[in-house]
Amino acid sequence: MRTLCRSVRPGRSPRRTPRRVSGPLAVLLAAVLGATACAGGADPAGPAAAATGGTAPSPTGGTVASPTGSAGPAAPVPDTLAFTARTLDGAAFSGAALAGRPVVLWFWAPWCATCASQAWTVAEVAPKYRDTVPIVGVAGLGEQRAMKDFVTEFELAGTPQLDDRAGALWRRFEVVEQSTFVIIDRSGAVVHQGFLDGEDLTRRVAALAG
Repeated sequence: MRTLCRSVRPGRSPRRTPRRVSGPLAVLLAAVLGATACAGGADPAGPAAAATGGTAPSPTGGTVASPTGSAGPAAPVPDTLAFTARTLDGAAFSGAALAGRPVVLWFWAPWCATCASQAWTVAEVAPKYRDTVPIVGVAGLGEQRAMKDFVTEFELAGTPQLDDRAGALWRRFEVVEQSTFVIIDRSGAVVHQGFLDGEDLTRRVAALAG
């Protein structure tokens, strides 16, 4: 019978038993020696735990969080933000990532003159409040090439711009015309839906951030 682990001092070979023991006594002796050797072994979490501050690789290849970790619970996702989409660049986008903050959704079309007049304000305001009141464009009613050209012309690449050519988000929020702003508060409730000029947009976003 073989023990599962054994502690050996560096530079020394394990001592051999002076004589072979057989029968029930050998089984009992092996069990006792195995338990003693394992009890004095290294931390089962291994060096990875010490290097990562209390985390270690899990059997599935991820990490097991330390009970003393500082990460807090994620904000609950309201129904209004329970959607997924793609940006005009093709990246995956999840509305759930916006949960816990006020959010402004801007529904625009690339051929819309009113949208063009508002685009400069969005390009100026959105980066300033990116972390506190995200502004997300939802492009529809047009071709993707025209939408991308609109984003380039009005320097909107610094804010998420969703490709909603199929109209899924327009229907979800019951938007029937451009340009429409949908403002969602921290709890997920829609507190405004409709037109906003540049001054009104700036004022509302600043108030939400405060």
